[in-house]
Amino acid sequence: MKKNFYKMNIYISNLSYRIVDSDLKQLFGEHGKVASTKVIIDHQTGRSKCFGFVDMPDREAMQNAISKLNRSLYDGKVINVTESRPREERPERRRAAMQQQD
Repeated sequence: MKKNFYKMNIYISNLSYRIVDSDLKQLFGEHGKVASTKVIIDHQTGRSKCFGFVDMPDREAMQNAISKLNRSLYDGKVINVTESRPREERPERRRAAMQQQD
């Protein structure tokens, strides 16, 4: 069984490329305690993929942050803020499967 090191409660999309973890912590911290933040980075380019996650331990604070911040303007972009869903299993990449056949 895999361990989840981060319990990502909130999903944020349409972020500016300039946004980093500490920006999300500050933004969501205005609505309650923030346990962790993570802006997802493209490993090839080193740039943000323009989405991220925030974990807030208090469910009421989390719901308040979602309702206040969803569709709000942040760093020049209208962000989407929703409760995150569990990650779905994805099929193995074709390239990796081809390498295994060799």
